[in-house]
Amino acid sequence: MSSVLDEVFEKLETFPEFVSVLAAREPAALLALDVGTSGVRAALFNEQGQECEGAQAQNSRIFATFGDVEELDANDLIELIGRTLDQLFENAGPSIERVEFIAASCFWHSLLGVTSEGRPTTPVLGWANTRAGQAAKDLRSRFDEREIHARTGCRLHPSYWPAKLLWLKKERPDEYEATAHWLSFADYLMLRLFGETASSVSMASGSGLMNQRSCEWDQELIAALELPVEKFPEIAGSNKTFAGLRAEFSLRWPQLNRACMLPPIADGAANSIGSGCSTRDKAALMVGTSGAMRVIYEGEPASELPPALWSYRVDRRRVIVGGALSDGGALFGWMRQSLSLKGDAASIERRLEEIEPDSHGLTLLPFWAGERSTGWSTDARGGILGITLQTRPIEILRAAMEAIAYRFALLAESLETIAPGAAIVASGNALRASPVWLQMIADVLGRPVLLSATAEASTRGAALLALESTGKIQSIEQSETLTEKIVLPDQARHARYREGLERQQKMYEELSE
Repeated sequence: MSSVLDEVFEKLETFPEFVSVLAAREPAALLALDVGTSGVRAALFNEQGQECEGAQAQNSRIFATFGDVEELDANDLIELIGRTLDQLFENAGPSIERVEFIAASCFWHSLLGVTSEGRPTTPVLGWANTRAGQAAKDLRSRFDEREIHARTGCRLHPSYWPAKLLWLKKERPDEYEATAHWLSFADYLMLRLFGETASSVSMASGSGLMNQRSCEWDQELIAALELPVEKFPEIAGSNKTFAGLRAEFSLRWPQLNRACMLPPIADGAANSIGSGCSTRDKAALMVGTSGAMRVIYEGEPASELPPALWSYRVDRRRVIVGGALSDGGALFGWMRQSLSLKGDAASIERRLEEIEPDSHGLTLLPFWAGERSTGWSTDARGGILGITLQTRPIEILRAAMEAIAYRFALLAESLETIAPGAAIVASGNALRASPVWLQMIADVLGRPVLLSATAEASTRGAALLALESTGKIQSIEQSETLTEKIVLPDQARHARYREGLERQQKMYEELSE
């Protein structure tokens, strides 16, 4: 009898290890997909919102020019997503037999037309499309922009759908007339994968055509565009899911055959959630291809917004308010290439660090891709004042980085009306790659900046919101702000940067008159 008991106790001693092995082989709860203008990332998550080890894949999209962010080929992007999912399941191995849910985040503000059969009639027009500037001016002459801003949360600007639609009608009439439905790229992705589509409140809220309070398409604006509401996708209800992959994808990814997919949310909302910024006490500051600063809170949209800011939706319970810069990491890359800066990233970083703050004598307006926040100008373009024969290329790059930091300072001032004293949490590959830029932003703001330890915040944010929606976790607010480091400001540098900001703003105002 004792020998039997000894054998039982021996097996119990190894039970935790046995359980951990079983847990490792459990089906992944969720696949999260992040579709950005510059690339696609996919990862598998468990029910607690933690990434499964070794179950990630990523593909970057290589731009021929900086201007390529204005237009994308919808089916090229679908192929990139497909290759990324192929790699994901190859990396995950045979232990992942099925996935229960699919979540996705996708870039905001995109617009494309499709035929009644679902074939694209236009390229995907992105947030950087500035050619609709005159159409935006025409809209401003017809509407009270303050009223539109209060109702839709969006300014009358080329980055949003109303101006894009008017521009297409005038400049590309054949494409416009051939279009049966107007979609975001996220909506098109659902159409390709499942044969049907519905736009999440999150995606629709960034179109400039949705009433932020009713969460329905804005009838006045749609009527002014002379388009029937049937040309726009249904705005999905809270419980909407997609199921039943089309045959080509079901055969390609059998792990997803029984998965339900939630309508994709906007990448900005996902990035904030993934960075742990889902309440008013934290503001997410992100520099990737572009830049943004955002605050999420539960409740209704503000009755009146500061002119610099937009207001969108995370879902039907939560509002996200902030500002967006069209220039960020992409401008850094453009300057590095165009100025023929020699050396690897580490050597460029060292040379940037050697330059004293605002010591180059340059004043720069960082509007290579146009301006959104703070002034929403339809005509803004990049400019550099103060160049001499002694100006070095590395100084021009440093001035551009400082100039972007100055625009963040203006955004931070406007956000104080929404979230006073909020902690600043930074994310984005551009900042993770440049401690100099991160320190610069802290010095310009004159406030501590927390660098998020989550390298891929958008996939994590999409996963967390989906797990909350499906009841797997109680709330996204439970997610911690995982901090890699805290960057403290240098107040002497802050005072010097204030002078640089004042010069920039003076130049901006003089050129805007």
